[in-house]
Amino acid sequence: MSISNDILKETRKALVGKDHILRKVYTAILAGGHVLLEDVPGVGKTTLALAFSRAMSLNYSRMQFTPDVLPSDIVGFSMPDKATGNMIYKPGAILCNLFLADELNRATSRTQSALLEAMEENQVTVDGVSHPLPDPFIVIATQNPTGAAGTQLLPDSQMDRFMIRLSIGYPDPRSETEMLKLHSADSAGEPVKAVTDAAGLAAIRRQAANVYIADSVCDYIVALVAATRRSDYITRGASPRASLAVAAMARATAWIDGRDYVVPEDVAGVLIDCLAHRVLFTPEGEDKRDEVLANILRATPRPAIR
Repeated sequence: MSISNDILKETRKALVGKDHILRKVYTAILAGGHVLLEDVPGVGKTTLALAFSRAMSLNYSRMQFTPDVLPSDIVGFSMPDKATGNMIYKPGAILCNLFLADELNRATSRTQSALLEAMEENQVTVDGVSHPLPDPFIVIATQNPTGAAGTQLLPDSQMDRFMIRLSIGYPDPRSETEMLKLHSADSAGEPVKAVTDAAGLAAIRRQAANVYIADSVCDYIVALVAATRRSDYITRGASPRASLAVAAMARATAWIDGRDYVVPEDVAGVLIDCLAHRVLFTPEGEDKRDEVLANILRATPRPAIR
């Protein structure tokens, strides 16, 4: 679709040489999901999130997570109104279209869990009162690799709420050279321009959600997810939420490619990114996560689409 090409073209101005990562993030956004970026500092995680907020003219909020961040900093709090004596709600940082949770795994478990309701139900509850979040609402969270000082693993329930987990990785030498030129003293790089807005994104999300998916493709998704529950290298397979994520990502992929129906290749192309962070691997499987899932893909027959 033209609008997708325009959005990706604008975000490429900010992140050079990572077109495949930008497409995956955009696909997850279009599918209505949240994105977890796990990587070393300085490879462009924050830049990526900011580029998408600008390209889609989204209300953007960023929070740097540290051990002293409180849940009320995120979801907000109630305080008495001096004039009336009634309690009034003071919104937290999460009341936005695109929330960047930077270094989420540096926060305490209690603070991390403040995101759970927002990511699942698009609302926050403070003192028994629910407050809806803007539509669309997207979380792009970053985390340092396991073992970095001052970090703690995200709980499984929270990992399962991220549609995909990605690693940007280091740029190739040519892209890094281009990046240096773009950020020279004489050039700050071409600014990212708005292609659509929140209402426009909500509209194309609805279009992507209506992409047709045949019963045979649904059966294919279920078979792939079920295979993770039988693998000798996986101790806990993917949940039904994972099946929904794969289907949504496949629909969004088809829509970006200009089709109104899903093909098995759409499913295969998103499976690993959707499942690798949702399943619990054995010690033998931990070091070859992608290989284990790739073997499941190869072993599961693909349906014929007519």
